[in-house]
Amino acid sequence: MFSVLQVMVIIAAIGMLGFVAFVALLWRSLRRRAQRLGYSSATEYLAAAPGTDEEKRDAVSLALTGLVLCVLGLLFPPLLLLGVFPLFYGGRKVAWASMGLGLVDDADQPSA
Repeated sequence: MFSVLQVMVIIAAIGMLGFVAFVALLWRSLRRRAQRLGYSSATEYLAAAPGTDEEKRDAVSLALTGLVLCVLGLLFPPLLLLGVFPLFYGGRKVAWASMGLGLVDDADQPSA
């Protein structure tokens, strides 16, 4: 009915469609999270230091999502590349929050 090559091509196509759908869902959730927190875009949200407790919780959630994807990437290598993105941005936000950055806006500080 189908040759081995045709079956492999079908499996690869299904895998690629699944990967693209997963990336789209991840980006869409980032966009929704950014809008919920008052940012105009997902990139602005990823670049900002967390200032509220809700933003800190979201940063930890983002970092843990990336960590889980990287661990799953040990079994399915494409997930490793996808997991590095949220792990980096979430980890950076967690590090900034632990250093106290983002708690006070620099524009509100009096100049010395």
